[in-house]
Amino acid sequence: MAFGIQVVMDANDPAKLADFWAQALDYIPQPPPPGFDTWPAFLEQMGIPKEDHDKAAALVDASGKGPRIFFQKVPEGKTAKNRVHLDVNPSGTRGDKKAVAEHVAKLEGLGARRVKEFDEPMGYWITMLDPEGNEFCVH
Repeated sequence: MAFGIQVVMDANDPAKLADFWAQALDYIPQPPPPGFDTWPAFLEQMGIPKEDHDKAAALVDASGKGPRIFFQKVPEGKTAKNRVHLDVNPSGTRGDKKAVAEHVAKLEGLGARRVKEFDEPMGYWITMLDPEGNEFCVH
């Protein structure tokens, strides 16, 4: 049996970055634990000071298939190229240039920036930066 995984991203503004990635991946914000209507209610019950309520955000795949994505607030900004990045596949098949173009346009509208387009024998993709400068690809 394989282990479950979570992808963790450092962020200056976890909620804002989580909102971008929710739309980029068609994920949803992780619901609060059972018995709580909101995350602030849960955090208050756990004794977390209000000034720390913005330290994290999490997303989940509503279908339960994809990994949880956790955004943690860090004081420093991004300083180097990612060693790991996400590949976003809007069509479910590789090489669907129309689906890639449509999703890239949507992501640009959400604050992502296009870096470079690749059309090679191994495939077609566009490298982008999310609103905090993290690299990812749309293929």
